[in-house]
Amino acid sequence: MKLIIANKNYSSWSLRGWLALKAFDVPFEEVKLTLFSEHFYEALSLYSPVKKVPVLVNDGVVVWDSLAIAEYVNETFLDGKAWPSAAADRAMARSVVAEMHSGYSALRNEMPMNCRARRRIEASSQAQMDIKNILALWQTLRHKSQAKGDFLFGEFSLADAFFAPVVFRFVTYGVAMTGLAKAYHQTMLDHPAMQAWLEEALKETDIVAEDEAGEPV
Repeated sequence: MKLIIANKNYSSWSLRGWLALKAFDVPFEEVKLTLFSEHFYEALSLYSPVKKVPVLVNDGVVVWDSLAIAEYVNETFLDGKAWPSAAADRAMARSVVAEMHSGYSALRNEMPMNCRARRRIEASSQAQMDIKNILALWQTLRHKSQAKGDFLFGEFSLADAFFAPVVFRFVTYGVAMTGLAKAYHQTMLDHPAMQAWLEEALKETDIVAEDEAGEPV
């Protein structure tokens, strides 16, 4: 099984698909392409009509889009264990993943993932609202799940995988946090899979100018 991804420093969607495998100890071969290069599009055209990362290739099955990959991995290799066990928690987890998957556009646009950078930006009111809403969500979910574990729904789930790029973004742009949201943020940073991704991201030297937002701190 292969997972085609892009630069670990920048590619937030790649991180989500990668964590859906790595954090649950599903074996796979990683194929990393350089974002927006000629080879990037040529290589992706062999697998995906949309020519975007990540793409999962397994025994003749090709899956693109990080959420579709996460669901495929959960059904095929994890017997459903990547979602919370309680039906109510699963419903909530799917809701917050769907929101993360399609929303928070101001945050995405103004605060691109850039793991090795430390930047200062003038966030718009909408981006500030996105940050406020995410931190409030983290606080609420952690308050409800404290007895079950240290992640959003207790044990690590796909909900955590989908918020992982935001975790790195908040470090890059110096977002202030308090309480259970801050503790959750640190828990995510300490996760072995997150540390492994970050270690590789910091070794990369490619520059994607459009993702170098803000002024260096």
